[in-house]
Amino acid sequence: MLYASPHLDLDDHRVLDELAAMRAELADYLRVPRRWTGRLRRTALARAIQGSNSIEGYHVDLDDADAALDDEEPMSADERTFAEIRGYRQALGYVLAMAADPHFTLDASALRSMHFMMLAHDLGKSPGQYRHREIYVHDDRTEQVVYTGPDGDEVAGLMGELVGDLNRSSDEDPLVHAAMAHLNLVMIHPFRDGNGRMARALQTLVLARRGLAEPEFASIEEWLGANTDDYYRVLALTGRGSWAPERDAHLWVTFNLRAHHMQAQTVRRRLRRAQRTYEILDALLAEQRVPDRTIDALYSALLGFRLRRPTYVDQTGIDERTASRDFKALTDVGLLRPVGETRGRHYVAGDALVTVRAELGPSEPLEDPYPWMKAELVRPPTGVVTDGVTRKPGETRGAV
Repeated sequence: MLYASPHLDLDDHRVLDELAAMRAELADYLRVPRRWTGRLRRTALARAIQGSNSIEGYHVDLDDADAALDDEEPMSADERTFAEIRGYRQALGYVLAMAADPHFTLDASALRSMHFMMLAHDLGKSPGQYRHREIYVHDDRTEQVVYTGPDGDEVAGLMGELVGDLNRSSDEDPLVHAAMAHLNLVMIHPFRDGNGRMARALQTLVLARRGLAEPEFASIEEWLGANTDDYYRVLALTGRGSWAPERDAHLWVTFNLRAHHMQAQTVRRRLRRAQRTYEILDALLAEQRVPDRTIDALYSALLGFRLRRPTYVDQTGIDERTASRDFKALTDVGLLRPVGETRGRHYVAGDALVTVRAELGPSEPLEDPYPWMKAELVRPPTGVVTDGVTRKPGETRGAV
């Protein structure tokens, strides 16, 4: 038995209708080729990687998450953290590639392969293998067991049931189906570690397989990373500290619909700002007589990225000498500012570029589709579910 999809109320159907309208708007917008959509799509992936890993305590700057997309070296992340980031990037890349493959079969082996990709850098965590022992999640702050998963002997059967549910034909909305896949995997806790990240990657896979356009923009991993405490609370309120699939999952589903709605508003806002930003940058480059090919780099710097010359060479297809001239020209007019020396040198937004950010003004506020939820989530939780590992009774594990 798994957690079952709850009955949706009128508010839920309203939110689903609004999300469908925003998805249609996004699809129409992306149907026409625009210069900035490639950068936005790539940044969306980097934000998803950054957000999902931050929930587990692996924090990196956005440009390091972006570097993982091309297997580049990080600028500031330590080796262990970047190994986690790179592993998640591999698993997420697999998700997005296989979702569109008509010959792909979503079965237990596929899920275990995803887990192996995610944690292959640490064989001590048994990547790709189900746990055989009991599992407890501990909270270092309270020194209490906050979640107890199902017995190890039940894991293979429950995962088989989950795979069957993922492959069933259903009229259920993809957002609800994906949310329930997330919940069931994280509550089964089939692996020694990596369960939270696996659940979030699986949610994205279900969305992509169910035909949602532009799954990079549909992922809520960025929003969950920015709202980690609420994410923990809703899992705690749903699970109540132990595997009990007979419990109602309505709060969990509404939490996910809320996250999708807020993320969709954010994406729409970014698209509009990107269009305005490129208009301003076009005029600025013409005024300063700087090559048009630098506009993507300037947009990245405006987003807060640290720019490296080798990356710029790869992305523009120019040679090193031309790239050096471009960076000098951008530095001379104050659009970029160099940081560091020789091999460690990178570039950030200069004063002239900072004024562009000011010209854009503040971002438009987001509208909460479930304004009552904040109060609901501050109720005292009875459990927290994260990336728990198998422990002997008495051992502690933080919410990482």
